[in-house]
Amino acid sequence: MGTGELDREAHVPAGTAAGTPAGRPAREAGGTAGATGRPHGGATAHTPADTHGGKAGHSVPGAHGRTDAPPATAGLATDRSGTAAPPRTLAEALRNRGDRGLATLLRARPDLLSPVPNDLTQLATRAGTRASVIRALERLDRFTQQTAQSLAVAAEPTSYGTLLALLGGDDGDPAVEAALPRALGLLREQALVWGDDDRLRLVRTARELLAPSPQHPSPTGLGPTVAEATSGMSPGRLQEILATAGLPTTHDPVSAVASLTSLFTERERMTALLDSAPTEALAVLDRLVWGPPYGTVAPPGGSSGAADSTPVRWLRDRGLLLPSSPRTVVLPREVALHLRGGRAHREPEPVAPEVRVAAEHRPQVVDSTAAGQAYTALSTVEELLKNWQTGGPAVLRAGGLSVRDLKRTAAALDVSEQIASFWLELAYAAGLLASDGGEGTSRAGTAAGQDERFAPTPAYDEWLDLPAASRWTALATAWLTATRTPGLVGGQDAKGRTLAALGPDLDRGAAPEVRHRVLALLAELPSGAAPDQDSVLARLRWERPVRTPAPAPGAPEPSDLRSRIATWTLTEAELLGLTGRGALSTAARTLLAAPATLPAPALPAAALPATGERAGEQPGARTVPGTPDARHERAGDGPAQPAPHSHAALAARAALAAEVIAPLLPEPLDHVLLQADLTAVAPGPLERPLAEALGILADVESKGGATVYRFTPASVRRALDAGQAAADLHAFLAKHSRTPVPQPLSYLIDDVARKHGHLRIGAASAYVRCDDDALLDEIMADRRSRSLRTRRLAPTVLAAQADPATLLEGLRAMGYAPAAESAEGDVLIIRADAHRTPRRTPPVPVPDGPPAPDDTLLAAAVKAIRAGDLAATAVRKPAPHTGAGELPRTTPAETLATVQAAALTGSAIWIGYVNADGAASQRVIAPVRVEGGFVTAYDHTADEVRTYPLHRITGVAELADERA
Repeated sequence: MGTGELDREAHVPAGTAAGTPAGRPAREAGGTAGATGRPHGGATAHTPADTHGGKAGHSVPGAHGRTDAPPATAGLATDRSGTAAPPRTLAEALRNRGDRGLATLLRARPDLLSPVPNDLTQLATRAGTRASVIRALERLDRFTQQTAQSLAVAAEPTSYGTLLALLGGDDGDPAVEAALPRALGLLREQALVWGDDDRLRLVRTARELLAPSPQHPSPTGLGPTVAEATSGMSPGRLQEILATAGLPTTHDPVSAVASLTSLFTERERMTALLDSAPTEALAVLDRLVWGPPYGTVAPPGGSSGAADSTPVRWLRDRGLLLPSSPRTVVLPREVALHLRGGRAHREPEPVAPEVRVAAEHRPQVVDSTAAGQAYTALSTVEELLKNWQTGGPAVLRAGGLSVRDLKRTAAALDVSEQIASFWLELAYAAGLLASDGGEGTSRAGTAAGQDERFAPTPAYDEWLDLPAASRWTALATAWLTATRTPGLVGGQDAKGRTLAALGPDLDRGAAPEVRHRVLALLAELPSGAAPDQDSVLARLRWERPVRTPAPAPGAPEPSDLRSRIATWTLTEAELLGLTGRGALSTAARTLLAAPATLPAPALPAAALPATGERAGEQPGARTVPGTPDARHERAGDGPAQPAPHSHAALAARAALAAEVIAPLLPEPLDHVLLQADLTAVAPGPLERPLAEALGILADVESKGGATVYRFTPASVRRALDAGQAAADLHAFLAKHSRTPVPQPLSYLIDDVARKHGHLRIGAASAYVRCDDDALLDEIMADRRSRSLRTRRLAPTVLAAQADPATLLEGLRAMGYAPAAESAEGDVLIIRADAHRTPRRTPPVPVPDGPPAPDDTLLAAAVKAIRAGDLAATAVRKPAPHTGAGELPRTTPAETLATVQAAALTGSAIWIGYVNADGAASQRVIAPVRVEGGFVTAYDHTADEVRTYPLHRITGVAELADERA
């Protein structure tokens, strides 16, 4: 078939599976699709049981008992003679789908479910809205998008063979031929394309979005057709083009356009015409062939950059270029396709780019490295929150952490500010850190009224009590599901404001999906294989193309958000211990495993909210039927399983991942190594009581594989202030040291303890008392005490103008070791009081569009749509005293008699009903019982049993006999 023959199509015999390549060309079947709804004279292909005679309380097979149609009749309706006919509208195509097909559509496009459509006609209308179509198109992979773009530039309807030629070109492409069935099947599945293989139709909104226009060029680079480009051209000019091109003139513009189109789409004649073209004219065509197809004609004496008028005139005279404005010409689509060899895209991409392996490591090395990183992550989060236990930095008025506080946090953790932002956001996403709202409490339960500050939450204490493996999985699952994106910290929002850590505007709905997808790509590689980052980004861009071009090799950072999130994901996964040396660890693979391989936890049946149209309610609202029995296995669905990213499935996988990583995490130690230089070395992680006690007695000097603590007079005094005695400190060190306690350390403790508490400070404003009056004389004589404004009250007592805390710090700065005392004269034990926020819930992820429906919701929605569609398409007998589109009108006696007869025979009837608000509606019901002025019936529209007052029924009519 010649390239560009858009008016000729390859016929696919009925019964060929969707997407199966056609082998031979044939003429398109006649007929046009002008119907906008299902005619009353037709009937859906049901079995004899699929009628409207079902009784209340029984399922209606035609409503919710359908399964997918056989491949030979998929997508076909049935007329009165029983002959299979192609669908004429999208609604008819959806009507012939099985329940599984509808559920697949609703799962792929969850925006169609809000609210649940009344019937399939409303579902088809909603599937064709602009917002929904744009959302669906943006979530297609690159080749599927290219398939839709090719359909948009093809004649409508088109055939599978024509579509294959547009994607594969004249010479064909085995990769395109192999990938096209999948792409076309995906477009059909999402209701973007409908019709048989010989009459494929793109949804009208998608065609409008993807078809070429001067305002919105097509990604194919193609321009308008000859017919579109010559729509405003005078008949005389058309005849001149025909004559110059060597074609016989015609008597009307329509035949002239057809003759010119035939020339451009016929391979041999078009080749002969181009062979006679000047070389300069062919160069002009070469510049326009792959787009954009528009060029500017240089005026006489114009700039040198414009096209040469002589070759352009030659092309215009023969219609190879057509005017689109006084100074602009356009390359017709048929000409461009001939020059391209029939290919709509310069580079079709039917195959996803392969994720390349950058390095390979032994799986044991990867797991051990990842476990080390995981333990470092736990230590970092614990250290961060321990530093903020007495109340962290203040919350900015606009929310978030100030730049200065972020720098201080990064310096305390010895990391960069970007990495510090990650740890802060991770703790926040896990619910371990939050703002206290100015209402924080101490762990003793007392209020700590102050300005709003960041502090650990009560969940932090619960998290500390968990085993190390469970603490790690809590952080990992919080990161996987969080929409908070710490990589944005330091950037600017749309208004030019700097984005702060822990502040607003850091949520990105696409973050969880990108993280899961990046890790899933790593999971597809062999164990121990680290991916090449550029190939990962290329794969993600193929799976979800972006409008911005891909960055050049060596570029500092991609510009599109998804690629940036993917880059951050690789870094954050390494920090968190999900990867080791760039390769996915075994624990991470378990955390990402398919739910089918895990034990399914028992899930409570979630009752769906009823928005019913009961008596007295506004019409148009839909009642979603109750959830089916959880033990029931629907046709084609299999046993109920939690969704891949549901909280239940993630919790089940997290429990298994904790079992995998637990043996790899280092066991906490109960000892240290004391050295003569007043340091202690912890050769590994310490048990929490030992680490907390040692953190008070000594200062951390360095971290790494081993932590080094240094003992100083200030650190020993801190331990004494916390209530320890010198004997307690000696016993503590002797118990937990694998080496003898060095003599310098013993001397340091005894020396500080001997001075500690010799001076006593209380509140007078403040006073100093000491049994040694010579020591008080020394303080009074010291010039550094002048700022304290002390005076002698007695030989052993000094009074000061400063408050006790200032006096305490001032004397310590002078080299003394005073101790605070209470009003009773007892030594006060000064211990840092842990500050906690009120109980907070972790931040709720911001979804990227409507949430994905679960199987229960899909089953209920499909059931409701089927029931509503069955009622909407029921064939009715003409009701007396009614006009077209009006409610049936009968007298009360006729209404009662007809309803009673229907209850006796078990048949369905058509009624008009007005609710308490005066809103009218039409319904198809099967009466069960009539008594007391009420009729109890099975309502096919709502798919449930309802009771209606007879006085609100405007009239009744019998349903037509479909066998007539």
